[in-house]
Amino acid sequence: MNELLSEAIGTFVLVLFGCGLNAGLSLNKSYSNKEGNSWSVGTFGWGLAVTLGVYASQYSGAHINPAVTVGLLSSGEIHFLLAVQYIIGQCLGAFLACVLIYIHYMPHWSATKDQDVKLGVFATSPSINSKWSNLNSELIGTFTLLFGLKFIGINNFAEGLNPIIVGALVCAIGISLGGTTGYAINPVRDFIPRIAHYILPISGKGDSKLNYSWIPVLGPLVGGVLGVSVYEFLFNNTHDIYLYVSLGIFLLFSTLSILENKK
Repeated sequence: MNELLSEAIGTFVLVLFGCGLNAGLSLNKSYSNKEGNSWSVGTFGWGLAVTLGVYASQYSGAHINPAVTVGLLSSGEIHFLLAVQYIIGQCLGAFLACVLIYIHYMPHWSATKDQDVKLGVFATSPSINSKWSNLNSELIGTFTLLFGLKFIGINNFAEGLNPIIVGALVCAIGISLGGTTGYAINPVRDFIPRIAHYILPISGKGDSKLNYSWIPVLGPLVGGVLGVSVYEFLFNNTHDIYLYVSLGIFLLFSTLSILENKK
């Protein structure tokens, strides 16, 4: 076992259960597509997906998210070449999971006519199109994730309980902050499945909306660095260029969001 394989396995589990949940809840003629299903069902399911992904990738420390990897890189907790291995593994695992979901739900793609539903199995989308606000939503959600992961790390839990707490954190983010953009809060959770949607021969799939894809990549990466940097400042009294740059980007995005929505 090495870090690349560990991250590939963990991210595979995360995306298989997470995007598989999306498929089951939304594709036509799926038994799990029921009228009573709600946003809370989806957030709980994604929390379980994260929990199981963390359990599956304990060898590498269970990043399963480039925002986590880049955030810890910024604080010097991992080195650059190792971070590259993590991200490659995460991308491979996410793509393979999407291929398996495509195969598993094969007859349901043609039974589902709504193109947005098919894209929604793989990728997120904003509830209201507002570029800078959408970007800020992803930044804030991922800031909360990384800040939360850091403070979870300073607590002592019974052995093996940490992944459940991490899953609960993701559930809380989804319920409280996820309604604006679908809370990707993880570049490979959105971008790689979106690329899979673009590549795979899904019946009647429509547009992959690649013009939106940079938002759930850039927002989480900046938010991850900000979350780690703020934690280090508050708890360890350390500050560096990453804190000032990520905080400055957040303030810029917030200003642009205010101006955008005043029009």
